[in-house]
Formats: sequence, C-alpha cells, structure tokens
Amino acid sequence: MTTWLRDDTSTPYDLFRFLRNPEDTRHQTARVTADGAAWLATASAHPGTALARWEERPAHPAVLPCGTAFDVVNVDPIFGRRMLDKLWAEGPGSGPVAVHRGRMLLFAAPGTAQRLPSLLDWEEWGEAVPRPLCHGVGDAVTVPPLVPAGDDTPAPRWLVAPDTRSPWLPGPEVLLWACVRAVRAASAADVRVSIFPSADPDANVYDVSRRR
Repeated sequence: MTTWLRDDTSTPYDLFRFLRNPEDTRHQTARVTADGAAWLATASAHPGTALARWEERPAHPAVLPCGTAFDVVNVDPIFGRRMLDKLWAEGPGSGPVAVHRGRMLLFAAPGTAQRLPSLLDWEEWGEAVPRPLCHGVGDAVTVPPLVPAGDDTPAPRWLVAPDTRSPWLPGPEVLLWACVRAVRAASAADVRVSIFPSADPDANVYDVSRRR
C-alpha cells in the first residue's frame, strides 16, 4: 500500500507544471521530472491515485512498495559513494539514487534484492563488503519528495533523480561488480609496502613515503 508521509510544508500547486518548468535550473540532477514521477507511481497498485496524491503534496516523502517497478539496495553512505564513483567512472552508470536517514538507497532492477546477497556470499571479496540491506518483494522504502529540499534538511533527498518513464536500473551482477571494485580500491589505498624490517618500537619513526 502506498503511503504519503505528512509534512508541514504542504502547499497546493500544479506539480507537473513545476516539474516541466525549463526556466528553473536548480538541482537538475536531483530533480524528478514529470516522466520520472510517472515511473515512480507505477510501483503503486494504483498509479493514477498515487500521481494525484503527489500533485496535492509535492513536498511530502512517500512510502512505495518494492519488487515491481524497482528493488532498492540500502548501503552505508561512504561505501555507497565509492560504488557510485566506480559505476560512473568505469561502469555503466547508475539508476536513481537517494539518501535517507544516513543511508544511501540505490534503485535496482526487480529481483536484485533476492540475488545480490547470494552473489556476495560466493564472491572472494564478499566478506569485505559492508553488508547491504536489500529491499524487494514485500518491502517498502521511503521515497524523497518530488520538490527538492535544501541540502541542510534531514528529509530524504535525491542524489540522482528519475527523469524518464523507463529508467535503466542496475541488476545484481552490476552492483556486485561495483561492490567489489569499491572494496578493492579502498584496500589498495590502505596498502603500505616496505623493503625494510620492522622498526624498533622505541625508536623515532618518520614517514617519508610522501617525500618528493
């Protein structure tokens, strides 16, 4: 069941005129377009009703069910940022991405929530991956409001907002790849190689690894 959360900032106006306004260039990456809103509404059992409610309450977050239009992979925000860096720099990009309550929500293809944990169990680097929370059939997630909030507000917000009726969504294999690349990159950054024996614990040691 779709639930719209209460918000004291409710102001009735034409939501879809606002979403289509080409003159307002604020937060373009974090802004849901009218087509993106239509796609999000397909997660509801009654998309038309969902859109009507959203038009009435554009500044309200919503709770939408997973498993039909999308699954959601819920990760630690620092690790999630590393995943996004890899997806965009070396991979195919990402689908919509949001942040809520100190976590990063990566919207994924339906079925990802069921398969990704198993793939991580079989992966050599899987134990090093901060275990994600995977939301699929039977679960629901809080979706940020359509109208962007300020960056300093605690409300959920979009990092990469949906902007089409058929957004590309990464599947479990793509997210596994991103998890492994993020872990390996972090591991490589922590490696320190020395050709010298361990120093006397009482000796003064100076780090010269960054000397030019």
